[in-house]
Amino acid sequence: MPGQRSRRSSQGGRGAAEPPSAGRRKRKPQKSRKKKALLWTGGVMAFVVVAGSAGAYALYQKLNGNIDAIDVGDAGSKNVVTDGPMNILIIGTDKRTGKGNEGYGDKGSEGHADTTILFHVSEDRTNATAMSIPRDLKTEIPECETKNEDGTSTVVPGTPNERFNTSLGQNGRDPGCTMRTVENITGLKPDHFMMVDFNAVKSLTSAVGGVNVCMAKPIDDPKSHLKLPQGESKVQGEQALALLRTRDSFGNRSDLDRIKVQQQFLGSMIREMKSSDTLTNPKKLYKLADAATDALTVDSAIGDAKKLMTLAEEIGKVDTKNISFLTMPVIDNPAEPKPITVVVDPVKGEQLFAMMRSDTSLTEVKQKEKAAKGKQAALLKGPKAEAADVRVDVLNGGEIPGAAGSTVTWLQNEQGVLKSTNKANAPEKIKKTTLEYAPNQADQARALAEMMGLPATAMKQGTADAEGLEAMVLTLGADFKGAGQLITGPTKPPKDIEKASADKAVCAQ
Repeated sequence: MPGQRSRRSSQGGRGAAEPPSAGRRKRKPQKSRKKKALLWTGGVMAFVVVAGSAGAYALYQKLNGNIDAIDVGDAGSKNVVTDGPMNILIIGTDKRTGKGNEGYGDKGSEGHADTTILFHVSEDRTNATAMSIPRDLKTEIPECETKNEDGTSTVVPGTPNERFNTSLGQNGRDPGCTMRTVENITGLKPDHFMMVDFNAVKSLTSAVGGVNVCMAKPIDDPKSHLKLPQGESKVQGEQALALLRTRDSFGNRSDLDRIKVQQQFLGSMIREMKSSDTLTNPKKLYKLADAATDALTVDSAIGDAKKLMTLAEEIGKVDTKNISFLTMPVIDNPAEPKPITVVVDPVKGEQLFAMMRSDTSLTEVKQKEKAAKGKQAALLKGPKAEAADVRVDVLNGGEIPGAAGSTVTWLQNEQGVLKSTNKANAPEKIKKTTLEYAPNQADQARALAEMMGLPATAMKQGTADAEGLEAMVLTLGADFKGAGQLITGPTKPPKDIEKASADKAVCAQ
């Protein structure tokens, strides 16, 4: 698979990349290298959560040599962390290399994006949303550029109407192609990726002494060789992998039901990683650190233990109870007489993506509840002017060319705001859309805010009343996505979206 890999020195710090003239990637010793494919995000999620422990820091510094890195170019961010929201794409690949994994079938495959989770961390680090993406989702896989072993690049053509899981490993696609595919579907650009394989589930669950699970009924699946009693059990190694692989034991035997079980398993694993039994046990921490770093392949921007620690500490700020697991809203593929694949739900999907793009929490977070009751939120309450009485000058401080003009056209033609004027580009770019208005224009401001879905933080009331026919000033920021699209996105998740919290145990149905 294209994708220029590098290795970090096991002595700490940044190891030198192999010269292009060598014509090949640096590789782990064969014994530890036999693990190039999982579909289980458990290892990555566990690593991210536990790495915030102060006791683990010195250990990770010594484990740079375990980590593989791939250069994905501009598919991700060059910064380890950002000041705003962060999106991390967690990929589990189903390549069958590694001891004991040949029996799962398709052993000659280069692997697919078999289990994928987009992990969105809020700007204020109070909450996170982990959205599973079905592998059988039919979508467009966009053109992507991959790095070759000799330092050159190859452009892999895009293809329409493909299964999502072929965005990795097929036709030379690397994780950067999966990142671009996710951005194409959701409008959310992943900052980084983390990829794990079958063996990661085995090694990580064994390192922590097993993960607690609960079955609503006894399980006996001859295909995955999974046998579990009704009620609570503890699984590790091959048994943990079998649980995450099985389709025939739950629900209607679909990939969507398998995803639910995976999410429940990940929640349990996170709880185990953050338990005092793990964090106060040096031996267990060392085994976990060794297993986690050995399991990971990441983008080069976070390709050493120190950078991973920095990222993990940032993500570790999120309270477990505010991590929500859910599945991308989908419907049966209408193009298939007997649906086998799925497509994005055209209504619920965009509602959820808009929520995530606007960094709207899916959990009850006290900080945001308090902010919603603040003085700015109160500005949205009260009388609203008629559209014909709203006067506003529109400037473009965002990234979309011609946004001020298209917004004025939409306001006039669709909303009846005839007294809106295109003032072209703002003096400088801004991140967030703002509406400046005078106290005696508050009714106009509330009306415009409702039309455009402006958040309370966008409302900038002055101290002096406007005189005569003076207009308000609307400056579009980088959060503006197009005329007629709400700035804030929906404030509540779509109806019937099932979500689970990482801090609650649920029995698999």
